Amino acid sequence: MSKHQEELQLLREQDDLGLEQLVGERRQELLQLRLQRATGQLEQHRRIREVRRGIARVETLLRARRLTDLAEEG
Repeated sequence: MSKHQEELQLLREQDDLGLEQLVGERRQELLQLRLQRATGQLEQHRRIREVRRGIARVETLLRARRLTDLAEEG
């Protein structure tokens, strides 16, 4: 199992509230990384990309759950 598959499995096990909290934490981290890049202190430029993709993964999972809930209701 690859690193991304393991991460996705861990994300699927969390509830919606935990995922929303995780998105908030990653957005804060992204802000800090952008500030570091602007001031020339950032050493791992790839980390910005990783954090952005992590946010997208979590938001995609949340969206899929919401759509599934709506389909079950209707």
